[in-house]
Amino acid sequence: MQCTVEQVEDVKIVLKALPIFFCTIMLNCCLAQLNTFSVEQAATMNTKLGSFKVPPASLSVFPVLFIMVLAPVYDLIIAPFARKLTKTEMGISHLQRIGFGLVLSIISMAVAAVVEVKRKRVAINSGLVDDATKPLPISFIWVALQYLFLGSADLFTFAGLLEFFFTETSIRMRSLATSLAFASLAVGYYLSSAIVSIVNSVTGAISHKPWLSGANLNHYHLDRFYWLLCVLCVLNFFHYLFWAFRYKYRGIGTATE
Repeated sequence: MQCTVEQVEDVKIVLKALPIFFCTIMLNCCLAQLNTFSVEQAATMNTKLGSFKVPPASLSVFPVLFIMVLAPVYDLIIAPFARKLTKTEMGISHLQRIGFGLVLSIISMAVAAVVEVKRKRVAINSGLVDDATKPLPISFIWVALQYLFLGSADLFTFAGLLEFFFTETSIRMRSLATSLAFASLAVGYYLSSAIVSIVNSVTGAISHKPWLSGANLNHYHLDRFYWLLCVLCVLNFFHYLFWAFRYKYRGIGTATE
């Protein structure tokens, strides 16, 4: 069965956008940490807000609440200001929005690493390194910071990616293309598991003490793992810039910025 010219062009458009899709996987890999190690961090800390004790697993509400606040702020303030500044209808292009989200993912991993250093220092100073049954004298709000940054990163990148695929692909390929945004999330979670396994294997072979293994979380080198993710996010961002600067929007003859 022969393909029509339109079908061939549709496939070309999707293939041209695939590098952008691949560059968003690393962000979703970072998002996976919010449901794993970040929850474990919060479980070792003081989770009381006044007389109310917050369940560590409920920390995922922080990015949701922040997105609920940030979304209207973006639509009512940031977007109109960007339109005036750039004198374009879009204000901030889809690729710029994705790129900003990737920058926030770098910041979030750096913040997560610094918070973990602080948490372990408190554990050492309070003599609770080997006692995981008592909460550390440090508020779980510190961990919430990485939730806020990653929640913001997800808002910009995921929304930008959906709009990018929706506007760049034809009507015939729109469903397939927009589904890639959700595929990025799934692949990112699988990648997170793979990176954890690789890190444990490599560090265990080199120092005989895996970074992400021990009697309790205080014995982990979680801060090093977060710094590793931060470096990977930086490399991923430069990889994204390589493709974003070379991408040409449909009907536009100049590369994106």
